[in-house]
Order: sequence, then C-alpha cells, then structure tokens
Amino acid sequence: MKYLITSALPYVNGTKHLGNLVGSLLPSDVYSRYLRTKGERVLYICATDEHGSPTEVAAKNEGITPQELCDRQFKIQQEMNKFYNLSFDYFGRSSSKNNIQLTQYIANKLQENGFIEERIIKQFFSIEDNMFLADRFIVGKCPFCGYENARGDQCEACTKVLDPTDLINPKSAISGSSNLELRETKHLFLLQSKLEKDLQKWIAAQTTWPKLVKSIAQKWLKEGLQDRCITRDLSWGVPVNKPGYENKVFYVWFDAPIAYISATKDWVDEDNQNRNLMDWWGADSDTKYVQFMGKDNIPFHTITFPATIMGAGSEFKQPDYIKGVNWLNYYDGKFSTSSKRGIFMNQAMDLYPADYWRYALMANIPEGDDSNFTWEAFAKSVNSELADAYGNFVQRVSVMNKKYFGDEIPDGGIEAETEKRLMVELEKLIKEYDDNMSALEFRKAVQTLYAIFSMANTYFSEKEPWKRAKEGDMSDVALTLRYSFNLERLCAILSSPFIPETSNKIYNALNLTQDLCKFPEQDIAKELTILKPKHPVSQPGILFNKILPEKITELKAMFGDENVKTVNRHGKELHI
Repeated sequence: MKYLITSALPYVNGTKHLGNLVGSLLPSDVYSRYLRTKGERVLYICATDEHGSPTEVAAKNEGITPQELCDRQFKIQQEMNKFYNLSFDYFGRSSSKNNIQLTQYIANKLQENGFIEERIIKQFFSIEDNMFLADRFIVGKCPFCGYENARGDQCEACTKVLDPTDLINPKSAISGSSNLELRETKHLFLLQSKLEKDLQKWIAAQTTWPKLVKSIAQKWLKEGLQDRCITRDLSWGVPVNKPGYENKVFYVWFDAPIAYISATKDWVDEDNQNRNLMDWWGADSDTKYVQFMGKDNIPFHTITFPATIMGAGSEFKQPDYIKGVNWLNYYDGKFSTSSKRGIFMNQAMDLYPADYWRYALMANIPEGDDSNFTWEAFAKSVNSELADAYGNFVQRVSVMNKKYFGDEIPDGGIEAETEKRLMVELEKLIKEYDDNMSALEFRKAVQTLYAIFSMANTYFSEKEPWKRAKEGDMSDVALTLRYSFNLERLCAILSSPFIPETSNKIYNALNLTQDLCKFPEQDIAKELTILKPKHPVSQPGILFNKILPEKITELKAMFGDENVKTVNRHGKELHI
C-alpha cells in the first residue's frame, strides 16, 4: 500500500492565519513525515486555490490583473511553506494548464453522463458595483441560525450551504449596498440529486471516518441534496468549454478540488522518472487516500467533490479517510482572514522558530471540538514541554559527556534494574504514540511524546551521573550517558514529524546516517543500544529558549486588539 495525502488548498486572497495552518497544512505534513519515518511510500500534494471572485475583486482593487496577484501570492505561499517546513512532494496551482484541461474534461464527462443541466436562474446584480455578485460577495442574515453576516454560499456559524436568495436582507459585501436586482442569467448545474443514492451508499460504508466528518456528511444527506450551480459570471477562472458560455467560468469550488489530481499530474510531468498519475489516482490503485481540512470544507469534500467524481465515471480515487479539524479560535474570538483577527502565518514567522509553532499548535489542535489559541498555552508548550523536558535533557547529556568523555559515546557499565524498567516503560509509550499517530489522533500523540521526553529526563535524574562521577564510578556514568544518547536518538525520531528542524540538529550532533533515523522497531533493547561506544557525537547547543512572562504580556498587547499596529524585527509594519 502507498499513501496519497492532500491538504485543503490555501486560498490566494490574503495571508493565511494560524487557524488555517493547524486546520489542514500542518497536520497533513505531520502525518506525511510520520509515515516516511516508517518507510511508507508517500505522495503529499497541495496547491494554491487561485480562482473565484475574491481574487478578481482583490486584483481590481489593487489595479493589477488576477494573474499578477496570484503569481505574487503563490511566491508568498511558497516562502511560508518553506519556513514552516511543509514537506510537500509537489505544491502546484489551480490555475495550471493541467487543472484547466482536467476540469474541462471532467465537466464534459458529467455532461455526457447526464449529470449537468443548463438552467436560467435569477442572480443578484449590484447596481453600485456594476456586476453580478458571486455568492460569497452577498451577505445577510442566515435563515437557519440567524447569524447576521452569513455569506451567500455558506454560513460560517452553522456551516449550512446557502444560495444567495436564501439570505434575509442581502447586501453587497464589496460596497455594502443593498441596491441589488435579481437578473436572469444562464448557468450549468451539477445534478447532485441524481447522485444522492450513490453518495448515501458510499458515505454509509465509511465506518472509520471521524465523527465530525461523518456527522456533517450525514446531515447534508438527511436534508436532501440540491443541484449545485457550477458556473459563474466572471472572467477569472477555468473557462467553460461550451458555446454561449464564453464570458463565464467554472465555480471555484468545482475546479479547486480537481487541483489535487492536476497537481499530481504536474508532479508526474516535471521529470522523466516514469511516474504514472493513475498509479496514485486510479480508482482501483493500491493507494490509501487521506484528506486534511477544516470543518467548513467538509461538505464540499464529502458531497460535492465525490459526486463530481462519481458522475464523471468514477475513474479517480475517492478519499479513504478525511481528517476534519474544528476551528482554532484566538482567545474568545475566531481567527479571521477577512477581519484580520488573530495571528497570521507571516507575522508568526517574525516571532519564533517554526518548531515552536508546529509543536504548540499540534499540542492544541482542535480535533474533538473548537479550541483557543492563547499566548499562555503557547508559552507552556515551549517552556515546559520543549525547553524544560526535551531541551534540558539533551543539554544535560551533551554537556556531561563533553566534560568527562569528550566527543564520543563512552564504553562501560552493566544494565541494571533502572535500564530494564526504562525499556518496559519506553516500549509501552512508543506503542501508544504509534497507535495515536496511526489513528491521526495528533493531540494525544503530542501528549505521549511529552511523556517520553519526561521519562528520558527522569531516567537521567534518577541515575544521578554527576553524583556517580564525584564518587569515581565512571563505568555507571558511561552507561547512563550511552543510554541517554540512544534515548535522545529515539526522541529525535519520534518528534521529527512535529519539530523537524530540532530533530535535524540532533541527527547532526549524533552523526546519524539515514538508516538510523527510522521509526523504532519493536525490539526496544536493541534500539537503546544502537549507538555504540566510540560513536562520535557533538553538542547541538541550546535547542529552545523560554518565553518569559513579560514577553507574554507584550505579545498580548500586540495581538489582543484587532486594530493594533506594530513593527516586526525587520522594521515592517504588522497589521492585525
């Protein structure tokens, strides 16, 4: 079996916040890295989501073309991917030639199979903006939950998918004008209603899906599927290859998920390694396909995109598992790109190293329910778990070894009760960690990882090698340090999906070859003796710096008010 992993595509209109990072990009990377440590064959794919009216409007406001805006944002996203160490095998673009061709191909197949229908509809036209308004640019009161700022495509509060005409007191999100007219225009509809039974059967068979994902999918089915308009009156997007539709494009939510497949095609085409798209995406391939996304994206990935693939002939792979993530809030309010509330990925880059963010966010990933980002919790993760538990252990071992034995692992000593107990406890914790990671229960996995860090520290403290050294029992000191270096290697491997930069520092300090950086085997006694006497080692230095209380106060002042402006270390103004 091989693993195909996709992360929800980051939209190009605006910089993504930490909620977006922990909602799909980061957990998908953690899972990919974990599988690679186990020697699994992994293909990790993502792309920028570039089409739609928000891009067109943003470009217009800046006085540039949508293509220019997307080119700039793609480079920015690549820079952030690099900073946060997102290990994509390929990171593409939904505006690529392959995605245009594949979107049109799938639309043609749907048409041939009787799942697309042309309809004349009435759509809101804004007199003030002189344009048809895309669904998300119409706001009003949600008729289902009463949320006052629901968008015309979906209510953020209750996640109900909407049509603009459903909204109470609709107005333009661009100008704020309520001077709207319903005008006739023709569009293509995906006939989801004709695919409802097939979707019901498919979703019912997904017995391993998380409760969050399954419940949202079943809620949609229970309410009855509506046919979905898949074209828009826009100029920026995938052209509709049909006479009479020259001034229309496909709906961004129609072509964006197809970019998972087309980005893989881009990867296939990038060199001459005899890669084959259908080895990964073929419906009958030996691929386990795992998707990652925030909960607001779940309806489109459990209903609309699967229906698209089914209606087009089911030649492409459907997801085997969907990891849906709840919302990460900033204290008591939502992270929001549009309202600029919370911490954004580019701002976080100027504050702390990537591993701090990766670990702290995954320690608080909102899996079971929505959770809050707080600076206090962030500092606790860095100070108590990384600096005090992990970093302190590594520092104590390297400093003591340098003092007494120089730059190589010492020989001597005989394993005793303490080492035997260590093996039993470590074996149990590694299995627990492995089970949690296999089940994509990342929050639990981080808790287990912290327990392993703490256990390593406890072992070193219980052995008291500084005391044995004073007593002249250097053989026991050598034993303790040798076991500690092997513990350090295991900690680096197990934590590498979460804090890869730190793991690489330790790999280098321990002079590890690639074959020594694999997930530990079941024989823990063997794992704790892999690094032999005379193996060369060096000091990795301070791995983590603590976040002091006064810094927390400063950060809360910087980011606590959505209107605050401050300056980063490069002299650039941060807009919160």
